[in-house]
Amino acid sequence: MAYGRGAAAVKAIEDVSLEIARGEFIAVVGPSGCGKSSLMKLISGLHPPASGVALVEGRQVDGPLKSVGMAFQNSNLLPWRNALDNVLLPLEIVQPYRADFSKQKYAPKAKALLESVGLAGFTDKHPWELSGGMQQRTSICRALIHEPEILMLDEPFGALDAFTREELWCALRDLQAARKVTVMLVTHDLREAVFLADTVYVMSNRPGRIVRRREVNLPRPRELDVTYTQAFQDIVHELRGLIGKH
Repeated sequence: MAYGRGAAAVKAIEDVSLEIARGEFIAVVGPSGCGKSSLMKLISGLHPPASGVALVEGRQVDGPLKSVGMAFQNSNLLPWRNALDNVLLPLEIVQPYRADFSKQKYAPKAKALLESVGLAGFTDKHPWELSGGMQQRTSICRALIHEPEILMLDEPFGALDAFTREELWCALRDLQAARKVTVMLVTHDLREAVFLADTVYVMSNRPGRIVRRREVNLPRPRELDVTYTQAFQDIVHELRGLIGKH
């Protein structure tokens, strides 16, 4: 994948090959600018590959996928909508929901999703009335409301304090276990990657390549106490040793 054209094009990623299983939780880590987010754009169909192909369910990706939900470091909630209406937004846009959308029909589904991440009682609050962590929970619910098969998360907890991040790790862990959605997480936080993922991919400096595929064989469900174990720390240190060396 490259940005720009001709001799001025800047390669973002090169010779990347990976396979993600249905229901797998993968994390992608690497130095800043290595192409982690670019890889996400390729898989979701937001940017075409300069060469090679991306396949989802055996079909070549040739445009934005309806089966993908996305959340970013900035929650991007619409300030004039309350939490419930922000979560409902994709159903007003994405088929087949758009064809028969009504707030009355889908509000119970959105409320249940918000309640599952600890936001019962906050459905009528606007973004400025919610903490950063609550905004991110709402953003993740919005990404899941149309029941995507793949959830793409680009540094979703990067702007939050450490305690709130760990709370949201557990919320995401539980959501993924309950819904069996395939998750791709881009993060700079190696502890986050190891706690959440089944598999961690380490990328090189730009143009990004996969330099290591590391399975995380820590038993599930994982509690935060596992982050203090030697086995967990060993994996984190192994990954840290690879960052920036390639």
